[in-house]
Amino acid sequence: MPDSTPTTGRASPATAQATNGNGRQQRISEGRPFPLGATWDGLGVNFALFSAHATKVELCLFDATGENEIERITLPEYTDEVFHVYLPDARPGTVYGYRVHGPYDPANGHRFNANKLLLDPYAKGTVGQLNWHPSHFGYVMESGDDTTFDERDSAPYTPKCRVVDPAFTWGNDRPPNVPWGETIFYETHVKGFTRLHPGVPEELRGTYAGLGQKEVVDYIKALGVTSVELLPVHGFVQDQHLTDKGLANYWGYNSISFFAPELRYSATGSLSEFKEMVARLHAAGLEVILDVVYNHTAEGNERGPTLSFKGIDNASYYRLMPDEKRYYINETGTGNTVNLSHPRVLQMVTDSLRYWVQEMHVDGFRFDLATILGREPYGFDEGGGFLDSCRQDPILSSVKLIAEPWDIGPGGYQVGGFPPGWAEWNDKFRDTVREYWKGDEGKLPGLATRLTASGDAFNKRGRRPWSSVNFVTAHDGFCLHDLVSYNDKHNDANGEDNRDGHSNNHSWNCGAEGPTEDPEINALRERQKRNFIATMMFSQGTPLLLAGDELSRSQMGNNNTYCQDNELNWIDWANIPEGGQQLIEFTRKVIALRKALPILRRGRFLTGRHNAELDVLDVDWISPDGQPMRPEQWDDPSAKCVGMLLDGRARATGIHRPAMDATALLVMNAHHDVVSFTLPEVVGGAAWHCLMDTNLPNGLDVEMFGMGDTYLVTGRSALLFTMELDKGQSIALKQATQALQELSETPFAPPSEG
Repeated sequence: MPDSTPTTGRASPATAQATNGNGRQQRISEGRPFPLGATWDGLGVNFALFSAHATKVELCLFDATGENEIERITLPEYTDEVFHVYLPDARPGTVYGYRVHGPYDPANGHRFNANKLLLDPYAKGTVGQLNWHPSHFGYVMESGDDTTFDERDSAPYTPKCRVVDPAFTWGNDRPPNVPWGETIFYETHVKGFTRLHPGVPEELRGTYAGLGQKEVVDYIKALGVTSVELLPVHGFVQDQHLTDKGLANYWGYNSISFFAPELRYSATGSLSEFKEMVARLHAAGLEVILDVVYNHTAEGNERGPTLSFKGIDNASYYRLMPDEKRYYINETGTGNTVNLSHPRVLQMVTDSLRYWVQEMHVDGFRFDLATILGREPYGFDEGGGFLDSCRQDPILSSVKLIAEPWDIGPGGYQVGGFPPGWAEWNDKFRDTVREYWKGDEGKLPGLATRLTASGDAFNKRGRRPWSSVNFVTAHDGFCLHDLVSYNDKHNDANGEDNRDGHSNNHSWNCGAEGPTEDPEINALRERQKRNFIATMMFSQGTPLLLAGDELSRSQMGNNNTYCQDNELNWIDWANIPEGGQQLIEFTRKVIALRKALPILRRGRFLTGRHNAELDVLDVDWISPDGQPMRPEQWDDPSAKCVGMLLDGRARATGIHRPAMDATALLVMNAHHDVVSFTLPEVVGGAAWHCLMDTNLPNGLDVEMFGMGDTYLVTGRSALLFTMELDKGQSIALKQATQALQELSETPFAPPSEG
């Protein structure tokens, strides 16, 4: 039990005196058990910390640098498992940390050690970085025995918390509220995107302020994407094993502060810098999505450091082995698993999410290893506490929620298993599309399923096609240029003898491993890159584009660059490779076509069933002879060319009436050679307009072909046609041709020195 007698926790004007070792005195009052964290109310600061098993909590106050402790106060009140105190003399900028007393009893899941200065789980700001030292470990680290007890003080080497003033003038900032059906994600890294950008002032490169610079925002907007998805920006820890090797945790999937923005990306160290970045992106109509890591923390397993949660209440914050509480359940592969089955831990995560929406104005979240968040002690449950909390919360249910739907635990692969309202990264799309364009046999049936938003996984419970987030590349794995340039991973720079990273990448080097001067191989690689981008943008579902893929950035064959804070990950804007600018223009083109043609982003799953009332199929599959695919053609493993016919008359909503979209034909040929493809004859059609051919990247002019004409489809290429009606052009076709004309008039200009 705590040293102090429990009280109601109600705030009182009465004050008490707390004396530190230097004889200084600080006025205090009881404070309140809520809200958790350090809260500035305009007059003073309320401190509240949850711990179900601690016996005493000390608040340590430091000078502005965080180097010198100036006062230590025992939190006097304990209400509903929350220690709390109110400091009338505290102000924003106050630097603090906690020392938490209790049993050091690893066998029963308790690892309290008051010699360790701890970060507040609700800290909104931090000071300093972690400087690894043996004192960070609750046990005698040199012994390797986590049942020992270490008495060294970790405060000199530990980052501290800072009280913040949340006030910020948002002006006319409004969330873009991009409809799901119109969303295109753009995954990037705050530092890597701007570290080498010549249009960003040197002192702002690699920072939130740099990402908010006009030239940067204008480029993202010009691409046509709608939502910037940032790799983790929560405060995180640099892994000691990486720093010892001169490497770094670049991606940031090692969170320790779920409320505080990472200081490494801040030019000013203030909250307002992040908020200004958000406001600038919003002003351009761009959403801000955060990649968040609530499945584990940087404290690792029983031999990991004591930085925050482990020393505050290890048995509550982490999932422990039921019969051996000394050890951690490791369903994340990182050493520990956050225990979202505990109500206070669940509260912390949902409080964090609401904070980023309400105070920081972000528009959604991509959840790393999200299956963990749906786990209860008995396994994954799509009706579990966290997923139910998000569904019923008026704030969280109004923003974009995207799951990475897998972990390494039992039943951890859950693509399609999340509840309505969620979108999910679809690695089935990634793998099938890669295999198809590589030329693997027997992939046409699977490709058809992926092009139609993977209805086998998502078409249930009223979910929509946007639930499938379609990606070919992401931060984890080969980037696009390397996907078509390397058969094997080349991760030697990571210092793990090339053992790290996936080996089954479904990649193909097109005839030579790595860079080559062979013009035919390079031409094929460029066409393959266009094929991948076009397939992603013309598929039903929600596309995700990895930043830098559109300009042919390479990681030199490294498919696991998590530890490379250098030119392997930084986009070199001043030296865009040959063909890079051409690929940028192609990417802009296919995005513009997706936006102009609603048939490419239907709100209903395409099933291929005949609608007798309208006498149409919403999707039909066309063989090279211009006729519907026959069963034996689907079963032919050597078949690699198919047309996807999208009828613009098919119902677009639940209302029984024909739509008025343009009819489109997507032709894909993964054969190595030319295929003679007969353009199908469609009732009501007069001609076919070719809007895109990946073999003709520079072509912006719309070419016309007659019904039944033959088109020679180049080996390994994709085409998009729209149909002209016998009664004239459709509105959508006019919009598409107009969009292409506008692009030709506003080509991309490489960034220059600001």
